Amino acid sequence: MRTIDLFAAGALCIVPSSLLAADEVSVERGLYISIIGGCHFCHTEGYREADGKIDPEKALKGSSIGWQGPWGTTYAANLRDSAMGFNEDKWVDHLKNKVNLPPMPWYQVQAMSDGDLRSIYLYIKSLGPAGELAPFYREPGKAPRTPYVTLVPPQTPKK
Repeated sequence: MRTIDLFAAGALCIVPSSLLAADEVSVERGLYISIIGGCHFCHTEGYREADGKIDPEKALKGSSIGWQGPWGTTYAANLRDSAMGFNEDKWVDHLKNKVNLPPMPWYQVQAMSDGDLRSIYLYIKSLGPAGELAPFYREPGKAPRTPYVTLVPPQTPKK
């Protein structure tokens, strides 16, 4: 049996490649999708600083780092808390129809298969208690209360 070592991607497990089949719905596939889909990049505090190693205590609990732009300041949600309010079917429906503020790539989530979204749900539910909520959205012009990254689109030069 062929296996894929996800340790190199930051996880601490070896996953049989058969579990990563496109139609497979499993916790292991959810972990895989959460890594290659970039979920941890924003939704796991310290993931970037740890060179992509996932701290199970912090995994998908959101982040205190804000993303500021013309839309205001957004924060990566605590997905453990978000998933608590849904069963698997409602989770898929919610993500297939949810439009988020930047920088969340909601259109990429909507492009995922139902199986991928179900696997992510199972993975999130396997992580344990939700913990505290991430900071809430701040409207344009309101100063963030946490560190933040400024995302400023290029301006068209005036003639």
